[in-house]
Amino acid sequence: MRQSRHNWRFAPRVCRGTAIFLIGVSSYWRAAAQQPAKAPDPPIPDRITVRYTDIRKAAGITFLQDSTQTDEKYYLETMGTGVAWIDYDQDGLMDLFFVQSAATDIYKPPHPLRSALYHNNGDGTFTDVTEKAGVGGEGHYGQGVAVGDFDNDGWPDLYVTGYGRAILYHNNHDGTFTDVTAKAGVADEGGWSTSAGWFDYDKDGYLDLVVTNYIDWTPQNNLWCGERKPGYRSYCNPNNYKGQKTKLYHNNHNGTFTDVSDKSGVGKPESKGMGVVLADFNNDGWPDIAIANDTWPNFLFLNNHDGTFRDVSLISGIAVSEDGHYEAGMGIDAADVDGDGLLDVYITHLDLELNRLYHNNGDETFTDNTFASGIGNKAILLSGIAAKFIDYDNDGWVDILQLNGAMLDNVNLYHSEVSYKEPLLMFRNQGKGHFEKVSDSLGPDFIRPVAGRGLATADFDNDGDFDIAVNVRGDYPELLRNDGGNANHWLEVLLIGTKSNRDGTGSVLKLTSEGFTQVKQAEGGTSYMSASDPRIQFGLGKRSKIESLVITWPSGQVDKLANVPIDQIIAVKEGAGIVPHPFPKVPSK
Repeated sequence: MRQSRHNWRFAPRVCRGTAIFLIGVSSYWRAAAQQPAKAPDPPIPDRITVRYTDIRKAAGITFLQDSTQTDEKYYLETMGTGVAWIDYDQDGLMDLFFVQSAATDIYKPPHPLRSALYHNNGDGTFTDVTEKAGVGGEGHYGQGVAVGDFDNDGWPDLYVTGYGRAILYHNNHDGTFTDVTAKAGVADEGGWSTSAGWFDYDKDGYLDLVVTNYIDWTPQNNLWCGERKPGYRSYCNPNNYKGQKTKLYHNNHNGTFTDVSDKSGVGKPESKGMGVVLADFNNDGWPDIAIANDTWPNFLFLNNHDGTFRDVSLISGIAVSEDGHYEAGMGIDAADVDGDGLLDVYITHLDLELNRLYHNNGDETFTDNTFASGIGNKAILLSGIAAKFIDYDNDGWVDILQLNGAMLDNVNLYHSEVSYKEPLLMFRNQGKGHFEKVSDSLGPDFIRPVAGRGLATADFDNDGDFDIAVNVRGDYPELLRNDGGNANHWLEVLLIGTKSNRDGTGSVLKLTSEGFTQVKQAEGGTSYMSASDPRIQFGLGKRSKIESLVITWPSGQVDKLANVPIDQIIAVKEGAGIVPHPFPKVPSK
C-alpha cells in the first residue's frame, strides 16, 4: 500500500542518503561555529493592542473558491488557489484578485468557474469588475498569481499560473486586460505551474519571470493512496511522482520573452516547486532565487552577474532541515529579522514537521535557527501553507504571519490530533529575531479555523497598517482588516523606477530613525502562489523622526532622502525623490 502524504514522514528515508545528511549537518555546525558571541537580548518593544476583523461580507466580496473535489482524490484538488493585491487602475488603492480552479474530466460544476477581480471603492467596499476586466480565465485551472509591470508602462500586469498552462494578462490602462500569453511566449505549456515571481535578474531595466512547477501528475496516473476502506482514500505523497522543472523567462523588451531556464542553470535540477522568493541573499547587488520544494531539497540559486546562476542549495544549508531531512516545503519569504542587514528565510511545512527559520550568516550559508529563535515546535500540529513577513504592529521588527490548513480533508482519520481546518498563526518579533506566539491576542476572526491556501498582505485602506487576504480551499475568502497597528508610527514607500524597472524590484532601502536602522528589499514572489502590496512598510514604534532614507536602485542610482515625513505613504521616483501620488485614505467603519 502506498503511503498517504501524511503517513510518509515515518518511513525510512534511505533514498535521501547519508551523504546529504552529513552535508546538511556539517554546514550547520560550520555556520554555527562562525557565529560571534551572542549579544545581550534587546529590550522587548512595548506591545500595542491589535485586532483583526474579517470584513469580507461587509466589503461585498462574494467569491467562492471551488476545490473541484471528488472521491477520486485528484492530486490537483488539494492545492487551493492564490490571491493577489494589485492597484490595476493606479488610483492609489489596492484591488483584489482571487485565482479560481476549473472543471475537470470528472468534476462538472453547476456554474462556470472564473477567477475574480475586485475594485477597491475607497469606502471599505469592493466591486466585482471581472467581466469588464477580462481576467476570469474560464476553463483555466488556475493556481497562483504574480503581479508586475513587465513592459514599464506604469500599469501592473497579471501572470496567472495553472495546471497545464499559464496566462499573462497585459493591463490596457482602461480597466481592461488582454491575454498576451501566446505573443509573450510564457504559457509554460504542459507544466503544472504553482508560484511565480517577477525580478530583473540581469539588471537591464525590465522584469524577468520565474515560474515554479510541481510534479508530473495527470488524471491517468492518479494513484490510490491511503487505506482501502470507505472514507480513507487520501491524496498521495509527491514522492510518488517525478518532479518538473523551474522556468526562467528573459524579458526581450518588446513584449516577448525567451526561455533561458537551461542556459541560466535554474531549470536543470528536478524540482517540486511550491513557493519562490526573489531577492539578494549575499548582498552583492544582484537578485537571487530561493524556492521551497515539496519533499525535495529547497533551492538557492545565486546570481553570477552574467545571466547564469550557481546552485548552492545544499552547501548553503537551506536545502534540508537541521537534521538533514527534506521536508514538505510550501510557503517562503525572506526578511532581515535580527537587524544585521542580511535576509533570513522562513519556510513552512506540513504537520508533524517544523516550520524553519534559516539565519543568514553573511557567507552564503544559513543556520537553522528554528529553536534558537523561539519558534521551535509551537506549530507542529499545524500544516503551514503560506507565510509572510509583516510588521503587523509597526514596532520596527518584522513578524511572521503563517496561514495553515491540512492537505487531507480526512486527516483526522490518520492523525486524530490534527484538524483539516486550522487557525492563522502570528509570531511576534520581540527584537533581533526572538519570537513569541501571539495569535490568540489578535481576535476571534484571526484564529477562526480555515483550510487556508493563498495569503497576501496589503494596506488596502491606506491607514498605515497591513491587512490580510486569504483564499480558502472550497470556501469564501477572508479579508482581515488590521485594527490598531497604526497606533505606532510608520512609513510606506511606493517605488517608481526610471532607469531601473518601473516597479523598482530589486531595490534596497535603508531607513534610519532616531539611531534605529532598518534595511528592506523590494522582493519578487513570496508567500505561496500569491502577490502582496508592492509598497515597502517600515514600522517606527514610538520614534517620531526619520533622519534618512537611502534607496539603492538596481541601476546603481542612489537616492538619499532627508527629513522624510512619518505616518504617510510616499512615492519615490528614481533620481527625483518624493513625487506626488494619490493614496486616498479609506474611512474606517
